[in-house]
Amino acid sequence: MKLSSLILFLSLLGLVSEGQSHGSVVPEGDLCIIKIGFYSAHFKIYQPLTREHQDYCEDLPDTGETIFVMEYTYGDLGEVPVDFRVIKDVTGMGRFAQLQDVEALSSTDLEAATVLYRFPDKQPDVYAINHDFTESGNYLGIVTARHPDTNELYTAVFPFEVGYIGYGYIPLFILLAFFVQGGYWWMNREKKLKDKGIQG
Repeated sequence: MKLSSLILFLSLLGLVSEGQSHGSVVPEGDLCIIKIGFYSAHFKIYQPLTREHQDYCEDLPDTGETIFVMEYTYGDLGEVPVDFRVIKDVTGMGRFAQLQDVEALSSTDLEAATVLYRFPDKQPDVYAINHDFTESGNYLGIVTARHPDTNELYTAVFPFEVGYIGYGYIPLFILLAFFVQGGYWWMNREKKLKDKGIQG
């Protein structure tokens, strides 16, 4: 395999690995962790009417009743006011949406796009909020915690899709496999032609 092909393969593989988590929710072992500044919590989403006890990190297969749960990894987050907002993704950034994209929205646009909001409150140990999604599509979750001493705000933004029925990264892996195999066949063909003294 040529060096350039190997580099491209490894780059795409890295892109796929990075793309499997986005925003402020990251997988750690069998758990999903939401990072809100220096605060963190175990993060799970349930759709009990359609998926029973199955939990998700971000993308959801169905519309309908959905429960977002944060289990605090240590007590500090349970002692600060936390607010939770879900908006339709009107940033145009999709899975690449970040805090600055949300901050670029006017307050009017933010309110118009909001489908779920809970005012800041303290919930020791476990934070749970539910919503009935009536439409599939792309959404952004926005979680904010205010430090009790400095009054500084920490915000997590995580893009997710409701009604997600895609094939994930399987097509990319298939395309990658064809590319690598095709390169291998081509190089072998060139080598055989050169061995026979024929220019390809």
